[in-house]
Amino acid sequence: MAKYAILIYEDPAFYANMSPEAWSAVIDAHNAFTAQVYELGGSIESGGALASTTTATTIKGAGTVTDGPFVETKEAFGGFYVVEARDLDHAVEIGKLCPAPGGGVEVRPVVDPTTANPF
Repeated sequence: MAKYAILIYEDPAFYANMSPEAWSAVIDAHNAFTAQVYELGGSIESGGALASTTTATTIKGAGTVTDGPFVETKEAFGGFYVVEARDLDHAVEIGKLCPAPGGGVEVRPVVDPTTANPF
């Protein structure tokens, strides 16, 4: 099994005025997703939601520190899962199930540093 990152990108405005009931539904969807990963024969190694981009601190170049995200975009990196899947097709099948109601997801292989340079 190989490792893949499922990166969740969403419009932060989607969550700005979300009711507690809607937030609960998002959490329920992610809980259902984790169960589906195992049902498909995959597993979850780790994952997490990220705080709003308004809490971000960026470090560039020789250590210049600024408030805010690295880039300004409509959709921001808001969370991730690291899953184990048989291959990329299996990881994409899993990624299609990942809740991202305010955007979408990106599936990328996690580099195994003990193998040849993947770049």
